[in-house]
Amino acid sequence: MKFRTLLRHFRESFKNIGRNGWMTFASVSAVTVTLTLVGVFLVLMMNLNHIAGNVEKDVEVRAHIDNAANDDDIKEIGRKITKMKGIESVIFSPKDEELTNLIDDLGDNGDAFKPFEQDNPLRDVYIIKTKSPQDVIKVAKKIEGLDYIQSVKYGQGYVEKLFKFVNIARNIGIVLIVGLLFTAMFLISNTIKITIVARRKEIEIMRLVGATNTFIRWPFFLEGLWLGILGSIIPIGLIAALYYNIYKYAAPQITFKFIDFLPANPFIYQVSAILIVIGAVIGIWGSLMSVRKFLKV
Repeated sequence: MKFRTLLRHFRESFKNIGRNGWMTFASVSAVTVTLTLVGVFLVLMMNLNHIAGNVEKDVEVRAHIDNAANDDDIKEIGRKITKMKGIESVIFSPKDEELTNLIDDLGDNGDAFKPFEQDNPLRDVYIIKTKSPQDVIKVAKKIEGLDYIQSVKYGQGYVEKLFKFVNIARNIGIVLIVGLLFTAMFLISNTIKITIVARRKEIEIMRLVGATNTFIRWPFFLEGLWLGILGSIIPIGLIAALYYNIYKYAAPQITFKFIDFLPANPFIYQVSAILIVIGAVIGIWGSLMSVRKFLKV
C-alpha cells in the first residue's frame, strides 16, 4: 500500500468519526462501559492473585526434632531434608531461639514463659520452605518418615482449604474476565454494526465502482481502532484515580502482613496498557466483522 493511500485512509477515518457523531458516541459509550467492568475485575483479580501468592509463600513446614537426637543426628536430618526434591530453603531453629521468639511474639503475655528459660520444654525445629507451595503437603509427609522427627506441622487442614480456595478464586476470576471480554466484543460489534448499516450505501457504491475489499476495510479498521482507544480513556482515568486513592489511604490501614496491594506504580500503567490493547482489539474486531457482510455485493 502506498504511503499516500494510507494517509488518505487515516484522514477518512477521522472524518467519519466526526461526521457520524451520535454513532461514534454510542460506540465509544459501549466500549467505555464494558472496559470499565473489565478493568475493575482485572484490578480485583490481579490483586487477589498477588495476595494469594503472598499467603502461599508464607506456608512452611516445621519439623520438630525429638529430644533424643544428638548433634550429629540433627545435622543428618538437615542433610536429608535439603536433598529432598522441591526444597527451597532449610533453616535450623534451636529450642532456645524458639522460646525467645515465642516470648517476643506474645508481647506482654510472653513474660509468663520466661521461667521456662532455665528448663526449656520446646524442641529444636527445622523450618522448611518449598519451591512450590503445592509441594508442602508432599514434603511434610516425607519428613514425617525420617528418624528422630517428633512431629511435623504445616497447618494441616487449613493449608488444603487455602489452596482449594485460591484455585477456585483464580478460576472464577478467569471465567468472569473472559466472559466480560466476549460480552464487550458482542456489544461493541453490534453497536459498530449499526454505524456501518447507516453507511451501507457508501460501501456498496465503493464496491461497485471497483474498490477492493482491502481499500474499503482500511478506514473502518482505523475507525474501530480509534473508537476502541477513545473508549478506553475514561475507564483508565476512573480506575487509575480510584486505585491510587485506595492504595494511598486504605491500604496502610490493613494490618494483616500477607494482605497488601500491588504498588500503584507500575501497576496502574500495566492495567492502562492492557485496557488500551483490549479496547483497540475489540474495536478493530467489531468493525471488521460488521463490514464484512457488506463486501458481498
